[in-house]
Order: sequence, then structure tokens, then C-alpha cells
Amino acid sequence: MKSNGLEVFLEKVRAGKMPLGAAITFTDPAVTELSCASGFDFLWFDGEHGEFGRETAMLHLMAVKGTGVASLYRVPNCDHTEIKRIIDFAPAGVIIPMVLTAEDAARAVDACRYPIHGGSRGFGPRRGLDYGAGDAAEYFEKSAHEPLVMIQLEHIEAARNLDAILEVPGIDAVIVGPFDFTMSMKKPGQFRDPEVMAILDECCRKIKAKGILLGCYTECDFDVWRKRGVQFMAIKNDTNAMMLGYHAMIEKARA
Repeated sequence: MKSNGLEVFLEKVRAGKMPLGAAITFTDPAVTELSCASGFDFLWFDGEHGEFGRETAMLHLMAVKGTGVASLYRVPNCDHTEIKRIIDFAPAGVIIPMVLTAEDAARAVDACRYPIHGGSRGFGPRRGLDYGAGDAAEYFEKSAHEPLVMIQLEHIEAARNLDAILEVPGIDAVIVGPFDFTMSMKKPGQFRDPEVMAILDECCRKIKAKGILLGCYTECDFDVWRKRGVQFMAIKNDTNAMMLGYHAMIEKARA
């Protein structure tokens, strides 16, 4: 959909560019408008750790319209109801956290697709059909592959089950969450630990070999992730960016 920036996002990925994004947790949609204006290629609205209610989520998704910035929304968990609460607002992608098994991945895909495409999504398209003004035939055609089903690999158990997870039809992207991943290995923040490096290297290789989009959230080691073949990266969240900006200005003024 043009309103959610998906086409622009995929064009950049196919052209070998590296879309960069930010995670949004503040409830004020002005933060989304500001972030779009700053030059990001996509925004990741954090319904897992953020404070979004359903109305707030819709306002943020509306704020990206016309900017060319892709809107991705992370639901709290792999739950049909949680996905249903967001999907009719027509995000470019739905991010499902803590997918640990092939069964989890299958539930995620099922919740994101209509029965005509093998899923169990309920019909209530709202924004996706321009509130009824859009072309229904075109909408149903696009709904076979929109929104993107984006599962997160952020636990050592998911790495152990990755071969089976990647066999699930309909997964469009896997986003690696290294922070939680190192926590699950009892090595919090040790991104350059040899064991962590080896496992993540192998996971990324397998994902790429399946032809599935590979993304990550990282605020460091950009060179490492590029070598792993990631195709898009979320590189900062709003709260952290604000804190760093304030610190930098305070230090500059005091100097």
C-alpha cells in the first residue's frame, strides 16, 4: 500500500540499499512525524515494550502516510487477538516477538492472512480498503502478501528450532534481536562473544539461504551485521536518541 510505505521499502531492499529505521515508543504521533522527516526509511512502532493503546497505534500509522516511510508494528506477543487489533490499520509489516518454535511461526502467519490465502484473519479492513472507497479485488490480491509477516529471532531456543521455523510457509522476514538473544544465553550485551557470534552468524546464513528477508535491531557493530547479510536495520529508539541528544548538548554547552 502506498499509505504504509511498503513498496518504497521493498524497492530499496531489492536495489541492494540498506533501509534504516527507528523504534517508536512515545505515544505522541508528532514523534512519528519528526522521525519521518529526519530521514529514516522505516519506523518500528513498539506495541510490546511501548505504551501504545489501539487508538494511539492507529494515529502513528496514519502519521506516516504520504512520507514513503514504511510502518512496521510490533505486537506484544504471538497472539491472534493482538494481531487482529492492529492489522486492520494496514501497517506495512507486523512484527511478532519471541517466536520460539515452528508452531509459533505458523500461528503468526495464520493470523496475518485471510482464509482465502490459507489463514484465519477476520475481515474488517478499515484503512487497508480506504474505509470502503478502495477497490476490493485489488485489496484482496494485495492481502495475500501484505502486511509482511516479520518474526523475531531473539532467543537461543529459537536458534535451536530455526531449521523447522524456516520451513513454515509465509514468513516474509526474520528480525534478529541481539539484546534478548544474549540475555537468553546468560551473556547480556556480549555481542562479540565468540559463541554468540558463531550462533548468530549461522542463523543469519540459514535465513539468507531460504531467501527470507533478514533484518536486525542494533545500535552497534554495524559492520558485523552487514557482513551477516542483513537487508534492513533498526538502529535507535526514540527515548535513547533523546537522551543521547540531551547529553551531547549539555556537554557541548558546558565545554
